[in-house]
Amino acid sequence: MSSTVIDRPPVTGRETGRWWALVVLALAQLMVVLDATIVNIALPTAQADLGFDDHGRQWVVTGYALAFGSLLLLGGRLSDFLGRKRMFLIGLIGFALASALGGAANGLEMLILARALQGVFGAALAPAALSLLSTTFTEPAERGKAFGVFGAISGAGGGIGLLLGGVLTEYVSWRWCLYVNLLIAAIAVAGAVLKLRDEPVPAHGRIDVPGTVTAVTGLVALVYGLANAESDGWTSAGTLGPIIAGVVLLIAFVAIERRVAHPLMPLRVVLDRNRGGSYASIAIAGAGMFGIFLFLTYYLAGILRFTPIETGLAFLPMLGAVMLTATTAGSMLAPKVGPRPLVPVGALIAAGGMTLLTRLELDSTYVSGVLPGLIIIGLGLGLVFAPTQNAATSGVEHRDAGVASAMINTVQQIGGSIGTALLSSFAATAASGYMAGKEPSPLVQAQAAIESYHTVFWWSAGFFVLAAVVAAALFRSGPLDVDPDAPPAMAH
Repeated sequence: MSSTVIDRPPVTGRETGRWWALVVLALAQLMVVLDATIVNIALPTAQADLGFDDHGRQWVVTGYALAFGSLLLLGGRLSDFLGRKRMFLIGLIGFALASALGGAANGLEMLILARALQGVFGAALAPAALSLLSTTFTEPAERGKAFGVFGAISGAGGGIGLLLGGVLTEYVSWRWCLYVNLLIAAIAVAGAVLKLRDEPVPAHGRIDVPGTVTAVTGLVALVYGLANAESDGWTSAGTLGPIIAGVVLLIAFVAIERRVAHPLMPLRVVLDRNRGGSYASIAIAGAGMFGIFLFLTYYLAGILRFTPIETGLAFLPMLGAVMLTATTAGSMLAPKVGPRPLVPVGALIAAGGMTLLTRLELDSTYVSGVLPGLIIIGLGLGLVFAPTQNAATSGVEHRDAGVASAMINTVQQIGGSIGTALLSSFAATAASGYMAGKEPSPLVQAQAAIESYHTVFWWSAGFFVLAAVVAAALFRSGPLDVDPDAPPAMAH
């Protein structure tokens, strides 16, 4: 009885600190994830206000993607070298200031600069948050719950961005789609100062300059080329040139990492089957996700005539389904059975939901046509995100936690860029194919749009099936490895 009195209070205190730390980290993740869609909702209004063309609008999106996607590996490594809490705070404050700059933009150039700076600081923030989560929650059951919540935020953040962006744009101003980050960041900074405590930073070698240069330039070229594919086509020099250059530079990056003493991305991180399976699965599923958020938004706005707020509200059932499975089955089963049975099942469920969306027509309704597919997709995604993010950082040495966390964000960004380019290209081809030889009446144009959406939803379903196959092939059976020497808690 005496041992119970002695042992329980410290455990309770540590647990309380850890769960408060999770709230802080989840807030930061929410800010980064929702920013990908909240600004998209605001863009048409911002375009009218600031007077820029569609090409400029594309660069508001691409500027963020280029900076974020290309600097994630460096941001992750710096968090390992300089301290994760320090990089977390730098990322939070920098992201907030960049958001304030964007909200105050008086022209296109200022807005693009602000978005690029958001990407820079997001690349510092995202891997630091995930690696802090990994080193804070080391006991398997608690880790499963924590990654369940974090995975739910990752899966649901895009939909939350659609809803919040619609509300702010319609009732306040498009500028508040950026200013809102100041409020989120202020809460997260206060929580980080009070509740987060980092591990001591061990001595490290120098930054891998050749690896950093080839990784950053290679990722910039790849994302840039993929962004051009949507507008210029796959065979244009502006698309093929950067993509080929990016692939060559990334091959050179791998060759450098095999030889340098202190690599930017130690190959031991990605060659582990569970981590490799996690990175591959999330990249492919990320490509499929764009079929949901991007093209279903087009359907809701263009065919069903939903307002921005109604469009955001329409995604709420999917977000609830993501949170349900991510925080229950995804968190409770992952520590016991590992990701191998969960991720393939989740991806196949999501593929089934996408298949339902291929039945949408001009006269479909939200309740009977859209809602069932959305709920099924959400149930599947919850089983994909929580276990993959857990697996991406499980069993990794603490000195590599930052860069291992950066990889999950990098592959999701690249997968999303590939998905956007491919699905947009398939949609355009399907629409033009339907229109060929027909009189371009409003009804024919609307039906052409439906054909393009069907094509995209079928391809997205295919991406999810591929993610299921890859996950089943790469993940090891059994529970995830957890570092047995990890400290019991990293939060006050």
